[in-house]
Amino acid sequence: MENFRITTEKAELDIPLIHQFLCEQTSWARNIPLALVQRSIEHSLCFGGFLDEDQVAFARVISDYATFANLVDVFVLPEHRGKGYSKQLMASVMAHPQLQGLRRFTLATGDAHGLYAQYGFTTPKYPQSLMERYMPDIYTAQQISADS
Repeated sequence: MENFRITTEKAELDIPLIHQFLCEQTSWARNIPLALVQRSIEHSLCFGGFLDEDQVAFARVISDYATFANLVDVFVLPEHRGKGYSKQLMASVMAHPQLQGLRRFTLATGDAHGLYAQYGFTTPKYPQSLMERYMPDIYTAQQISADS
């Protein structure tokens, strides 16, 4: 396995790469403006996965560091998948000292249930108690608004 390194140092993150991937290659953040990516990183605990100086993976956790956390924006660049980097990234997230002892740790995934199950994530015990306000086209709408 190549020398894969994970850091939570925000100064090391490749913000243009993160933005480009989220904006162009995800279903959940398509067309997200750079300013929103920057603000989300500023207010989150972020994990960057690197091969030498090149960032190849990312994960972001939103938390109060006491009772709750939500894992979002997890990715490994397509050309680096299948090498165990997502597992190493998840192991780092789950071992982080500020994320211990939380009552609830959530995430949403469309296709990586098997990965997250390895780290204790399950379907909600009480799905009837969960609600959301979801606006899937918000970034596209904001872009149209900004262009007008």
